[in-house]
Amino acid sequence: MPDPVVVLIEDEPQIRRFLRATLTAQGYRLFEAATGADGLVEVATRQPDVVILDLGLPDLDGLEVIRRLRGWTRVPIIVLSARGQEVDKVRALDLGADDYVSKPFGAGELLARIRVALRHAAGAAREDDAVFETGDLRVHLLRRQVFVGGREVHLTPIEYRLLCAMIRGQSRVLTHRQLLLEVWGLDYVDRAHYLRVHMAHLRQKLEVEPAQPQYFLTELQVGYRLVGL
Repeated sequence: MPDPVVVLIEDEPQIRRFLRATLTAQGYRLFEAATGADGLVEVATRQPDVVILDLGLPDLDGLEVIRRLRGWTRVPIIVLSARGQEVDKVRALDLGADDYVSKPFGAGELLARIRVALRHAAGAAREDDAVFETGDLRVHLLRRQVFVGGREVHLTPIEYRLLCAMIRGQSRVLTHRQLLLEVWGLDYVDRAHYLRVHMAHLRQKLEVEPAQPQYFLTELQVGYRLVGL
């Protein structure tokens, strides 16, 4: 991958200086932010290949930054933090982070983690270069386009993530907890009403008869299942 783009969200100037020298020397294009809010803007603007994120930011907790990013992007996120407790690592990974490096860290280790993240992202992109079809529903996974009967349908980021989760679990019953964890994150696993509302929106947009769904079936008190016709 030529000149991969990295967004670094880190409030400690000395670490930014160190990573600026390290990453640019390795051919990465680096963009920096000292706050979570600025970091979210940088990611949206730069469309990076990797995000390196500190958890201890002055405005937003890094876990909240992960949650917001996963609302609309699958960019690899490497958490870089002095929080060494296992619970912090688990929460970050459950929310969608791809890797976790504890401070203090070595440049060689971080560079290796970045290379792994880039390889995984490239592999995922190849896997997503496919079209899912069932009945009149067609989903171009790489292009993130959804069609019903040849007509393109706009989905919100949450609706699209829910659809992709259903596609990955096609023909299997996915529990409320599984879907809430994958689409919204760990802090939302007890908010089943979020799932009901967005599933209703998804049916309204993609089913011919939303009240009698063909694709997105309810498994009473358990979850949902996507049926291929």
